[in-house]
Amino acid sequence: MFEWDLTSLIQTVGYAGMFGIVFVETGLLAGFFLPGDTLLLTAGILASSGALSLPLTMLVCAVGSICGDQLGYYVGYRFGPSVFSRPQSRFFNPENVQKARGFFDKYGLITILVARFIPVIRAFAPTMAGASKVPYRQFLPLSILGGVLWGVSITALGYFLGNLIGPKTLERYILIVLAVGILAGIVPSVIHLIRSGRHSKQS
Repeated sequence: MFEWDLTSLIQTVGYAGMFGIVFVETGLLAGFFLPGDTLLLTAGILASSGALSLPLTMLVCAVGSICGDQLGYYVGYRFGPSVFSRPQSRFFNPENVQKARGFFDKYGLITILVARFIPVIRAFAPTMAGASKVPYRQFLPLSILGGVLWGVSITALGYFLGNLIGPKTLERYILIVLAVGILAGIVPSVIHLIRSGRHSKQS
């Protein structure tokens, strides 16, 4: 089953592997499909059983996320204009850059913080920020804060649920736990996409 495959993956790759997965998901656009929230949640559950150190797991995930953000920002800042100017691209085009700029202008730089908790958007936000020329001195503190909040809170949730459920019933409920974690991240994205689609039809 997927959830136990992910558990085995974490136990196999260890802290360095978790750092790498989180780094790629947040730093490279190609990593948007990686299981960020689920990874942290599962790592927290493993920490509750003593298989991982909770503080070290939180630190690794937070630092990996922050470092990935910096790479994503650099890629967007350095190569964004050329990438987004490709007319044949569906996702990377000047219109999306303008939408990102408008999103930042409308909701402020808090967007960088909130996007951390939304799958897929989490992978694109740093690159969008760089391509939109958000000042780095403003991007960095929010990136650090978002990375710490995300790395600590999701892992802590897994740890709490692991202790609450207990090792004897963990196998019985882990699928539900992971499903809740995934839905908690996906639902905001779906709502945003639906609203965006309605606004596009009305305009």
